[in-house]
Amino acid sequence: MQTSVVDAIKATPQGREAEAILRSCVHCGFCTAVCPTYQVSGDELDGPRGRIYLIKQALEGNVVSAKTRLHLDRCLHCLACETACPSGVRYGRLAEIGREAVEEQVPRTPSANLVRRALRSVVPYPRRLGAVLRVARRLWRLFPAAWRNKLPVQRPAGPWPAARHARKMLVLDGCVQSVAAPATNAAAARVLDKLGISLIRAENAGCCGALSYHLNARSEALQFMRRNIDAWWPYVEAGVEAIVMTASGCGAMVKDYGALLQEDAAYAAKASRIAALTMDLGEILTKEDLSSLEVAAQGKRVAFQSPCTLQHGQRLSGVVESILTRCGYQLTPAADPHLCCGSAGSYSILQSALSQQFLAAKISSLLAGEPTLIATANIGCQLHLQTRAALPVRHWAELLDHPPTGHHISI
Repeated sequence: MQTSVVDAIKATPQGREAEAILRSCVHCGFCTAVCPTYQVSGDELDGPRGRIYLIKQALEGNVVSAKTRLHLDRCLHCLACETACPSGVRYGRLAEIGREAVEEQVPRTPSANLVRRALRSVVPYPRRLGAVLRVARRLWRLFPAAWRNKLPVQRPAGPWPAARHARKMLVLDGCVQSVAAPATNAAAARVLDKLGISLIRAENAGCCGALSYHLNARSEALQFMRRNIDAWWPYVEAGVEAIVMTASGCGAMVKDYGALLQEDAAYAAKASRIAALTMDLGEILTKEDLSSLEVAAQGKRVAFQSPCTLQHGQRLSGVVESILTRCGYQLTPAADPHLCCGSAGSYSILQSALSQQFLAAKISSLLAGEPTLIATANIGCQLHLQTRAALPVRHWAELLDHPPTGHHISI
């Protein structure tokens, strides 16, 4: 694509990166066929190719409007377009640069900024989020019926094995997952313990930075990243084997630390090392002998929802499915597995109407094969699916867990 980015933008690293990405697009339109928002609206500007044109206009100094920003806001950042693109266009990175450029020219209203500030002030902080959830659970009877099912179901995490093995790996507790679904990491720790691997939590690590980053609070996001690097670095120097991610959204973010901090002289090398050590739990388990897990699958029918951050962001399609099949689960078919469930971080809140359309379609697809349970690999997807699914929704690590009686999952 021919483009002429204005000099003021072109002089920046982001501007040069954006121009290179724009030039790699050949207008083929393959991306529109897999774009969830284009399929719903039929509007070219709600598809990747149309959004690329909008970003191009903004970076070339043309006038942009609130409508431009709206079309960019409607993007789920699912990256299905990147998977489908034959030219390797890095649409996700271009969209981030474009959103920032457009928002500088067309500021949001005070009320819109307030909502985003509230999300950034609560969600990435487990103590604050936990306090909000505790209050909400006490007052849930006062909520409208449509809101009550949005509260995460409380389930015990079960015991966390002691660090007793020579093989050691770090795990990110994260923010939302540590409060809303602590059973996920505890199950992963027990599974790895049976495989001779101790999973360790770094006390000062926290939010991966994804929420702030995707809400255009770049400096704030980078601070979260630096804090995690500082918390993990002593363990890296001590020789941990990997940094395990059980939330695919966090995994996609942490694997980008090297690129996002490459201009930071103090952190660039460390960030690159952290990114290289980061692995999804599926990447770990696919290389291990799982026979010692004693999974009581017995051919149980499970619908696996592969999060966008797993199949498109990290390009790990089929990894978890293969593991579940190896362990005896029968995976039920689901139409259009490449399409987003509508969670997409804060999208389910900021673009609620569209999000609910995607959710309805995803639930219908997952239930068509008559499973007994829905499994997923990302906390955002898990919580989103739970609001509408008539079946239990669990992280897939829980399906491999066979802890002491009283802590096993109910399928």
